[in-house]
Amino acid sequence: MFTARDRLKLLAGGAAFAFTGCGGGGGNSSTPPPITMTPPTPPTPPPAAFEPAVGQFRDAFSGKFAIGAAIKTSQINEDGRDAEILENQFNSITSEFEMKPEVIAPSEGVFDWTAPDALVEYAESNGMAIRGHTLLWHQATPDYFFAGTPAEVRARLENYVTEVVTRYRGRIFAWDVVNEVVTDDSSLGDPYRRSNWWDASGGNADYIDWALEAARAADPDCLLFINEYSTRFAGKRARYIEVIRDLVDRNIPLDGVGHQMHISVETNASDVLAAIDAIDAEFMGLDQHVTELDISIYADPESCFADQTGCRADYGSNVPEDILRTQAELYRGLFNGFSERNSIKSVSTWGISDAQSWLDTFPVTRTNAPLLWDRDRDSKTALQAILDPDFTP
Repeated sequence: MFTARDRLKLLAGGAAFAFTGCGGGGGNSSTPPPITMTPPTPPTPPPAAFEPAVGQFRDAFSGKFAIGAAIKTSQINEDGRDAEILENQFNSITSEFEMKPEVIAPSEGVFDWTAPDALVEYAESNGMAIRGHTLLWHQATPDYFFAGTPAEVRARLENYVTEVVTRYRGRIFAWDVVNEVVTDDSSLGDPYRRSNWWDASGGNADYIDWALEAARAADPDCLLFINEYSTRFAGKRARYIEVIRDLVDRNIPLDGVGHQMHISVETNASDVLAAIDAIDAEFMGLDQHVTELDISIYADPESCFADQTGCRADYGSNVPEDILRTQAELYRGLFNGFSERNSIKSVSTWGISDAQSWLDTFPVTRTNAPLLWDRDRDSKTALQAILDPDFTP
């Protein structure tokens, strides 16, 4: 029978054991090893965001080509982050919209120099070159330009070109004189876009000559460019070359060839560089500018551009990392290729940051991220890929 006395003995023995264990007694008693607490391994901090040194982007290509960006006057007037990036990293600017005819000459005989003057003065005060964009385009041109006989249209165009180029003579180093005059329709039998300019000239492309000759007369030292999109495609490029060859053969003034290069993450760098090489092969001696570079994160089918169907779904703020890596690798491949081609004298991105890209509304409205700085004006892996050969996107 288990008595109260037995219970007391048992409790007393347990207390003695507990005391011996805590005190580390001797004899034959066994002392448990001390417990060692290992501190948890702290998490590896994320790598520091890449921040280019002042001038690093433009200096990386010094002696090869200018580094430009398309801007609006609102970006330089705000005295904000866009202006800071521009002044720290670029040495050339292009007017994104405010040097087009509908801004400068909204009514016949009426010129508004407010915005273009501000851009030219800003460039000069910051030691930057400025490209003029554009004197002749089938868009952003008031209807009055196309009124009347071909002779009246010619006189009006020549007067406009003369007024604009003369005002900035010696201050703008290159003009996109004619923009997007090559057709996308391979069935026409000739390479020219059927535009309002074509119709107003009498059903021909004489307006190209008129604009280039008037620009040369107004500024003999300015570089005169023709500018076109989709030159990475063999068919469009062949038509572009046909137009250029005709101008060169007839001694129409032309100093350079522009490639817009609005491309996407599915584009191969080799296709872009093939356009540069094709011009070099045909017209060695003409300068080449990459005038409007950006890389859409959406690999859209042709139908998206034709009638806004089949467009890729909006990523919103969650752009997949593999898409950004592909974009970074493509930017690296392009700039490496541009550096190897002596005819390339200028490379301009169409904007500074993702926050103000035209691709947010073209071909449909959605969030895009095509440039080298993000919406918060932080540099992206694409810029690091261009500037750091050891970086793996």
